[in-house]
Parts: sequence; C-alpha cells; structure tokens
Amino acid sequence: MRTIRLNNGVEIPALGFGVFQIPDLEECKQVVSDAIVAGYRLIDTASIYKNEEAVGEAIRESGLLRSDLFIASKVWIHDTGYERTKHAFADTLEKLGTDYLDLYLIHMPFGDYYGSWRAMEELYEAGKIRAIGVCNFNADRLIDLCMNVKIVPAINQIETHPFCQQTQILETLKEYDIRMQAWGPFAEGRNGIFGNERLTAIGRKYGKTAAQVILRWHIQRGVIAIPKSVHKERIEENFAIWDFSLTEEDMTAIAGMDMCRGMILDVLDPSEIHRVYAIR
Repeated sequence: MRTIRLNNGVEIPALGFGVFQIPDLEECKQVVSDAIVAGYRLIDTASIYKNEEAVGEAIRESGLLRSDLFIASKVWIHDTGYERTKHAFADTLEKLGTDYLDLYLIHMPFGDYYGSWRAMEELYEAGKIRAIGVCNFNADRLIDLCMNVKIVPAINQIETHPFCQQTQILETLKEYDIRMQAWGPFAEGRNGIFGNERLTAIGRKYGKTAAQVILRWHIQRGVIAIPKSVHKERIEENFAIWDFSLTEEDMTAIAGMDMCRGMILDVLDPSEIHRVYAIR
C-alpha cells in the first residue's frame, strides 16, 4: 500500500475505505471485513455514522495487529466544545474497542470547533491520537484556524471528485502543508459519473473502469481517497489501481471536467447549515 507522509511525520495509506451511510451494523461489519481482506488498511468512520461498533468488531476479528490499521473517526457538531469533545472521543474509543485513534477530525466547520481543537491538541499530545484534522473547512475558516492554534491540522477531508476538483483550496492546503482527503470521490454516482464517456475512454486504454480511473486520478494528485461500497466485487475493484498510471494527457482531460462547485454539500448555504444541525 502506498502511503503519504502527513505534516507531523505520520504515514497514512493513500487509499482508504469509508463507511458513510452504512447504518446496518451487520452489513457494515461485513463490508469492513471484506475491505480489510482486499487490502485496505485505512478505515474512515464517524460518530454520526452510528456504525463505530461494527467497525470495531471487524477490526478485532481481522486477525491483524491494531498497529497494522489506520482508524479514523470524527466529532459531530453537537459534540463540539472542549469538554464535550473529550467525552465524545472517549465514547468513540469505547465503541471501536481501541485505546487510540490514528486520525480524529472535526466533522463540520460549525459549533465550538475551537474548543474541540484545544481538546484534540491535548489528546494528540497525550498520545491518544496520532494525527488531528478537519472536514469541510473552506479556505477562509481553515486559514483562520491555522493562525490561531498550536498544532496545524494534518488533513482537511472535503468533497472532491472530477466534477468538484477543489483546485483553489488545494493550493491553500499546500501552503500550510495540509493534505486533502476526498470524501465522495465518485460524486456519489451523480452526473452519470460511472458511465462518463471521457472517463470510460481513458479506462479502456488500461483495461480499467471509470471508478478505477477516478481513484487513480486522486492518487496522482496527491489526494487521499476513501471510496465506499457495500459490494464485495466493487470493494476489490476499487483497490486494484496500483498497476497502471494516468498520463499527463489523461490528467488534463479529467481536469477539464471540473464544474468548480460542490454537488453534495455546500457549507456556505444557510439551508444546508440548518439541515446538518438537524442530524443527530
């Protein structure tokens, strides 16, 4: 597995497995087990996904050492703040059945995320978290955070796919030595992405699917991707991207697909803010 070095020296797998929208615990446990067998070592969950217990069971039954896996979770809006984040983190550890996390993220740029960050800095310095970061932070909030904290985030997990390439914020992340991690790397299947003529044409050259081309594109941009699937064959397919490389011409062709806007989440839209605050 190819890894990427974060700004604190921690190595993170360049490709991981996400479990968003898999609330059924038995199904989640099975797909995480399938992902581990396929070769994934980075597993991304969150307290609001309500499946941390299933992820923990799959990890314990995998037969792998805890140190062989890279486990990430997130603190939700209603648990932001110094004390609440400490409690939420302890709850996450209990549900996962582990005594540390490899990565802990602030899930949304709302609530008392400065209080959360202070708590996370302390947990990091105590050795309970190997790396800390954020999700869904636009450049303005990210820069403001970086200028007012002791430890700069290692990762910003954000909507990123061929239709929303986040080139502007990618430059900000490079300035602060923060890695981009792509959630929704397939745009959740929108705009017919899996049948997109440009992507499928590129894939035919290498005997690969559009999904594999997309993931390879992420990797070659230096972006960590965490695709999700509940189908074993697709889980395996998504991991089989290490035996080919996209050319500069391929990368340019995909760059031309950018619509320069998110399709799934807009943290600047008041209605979206109301929507995510309603999720508990």
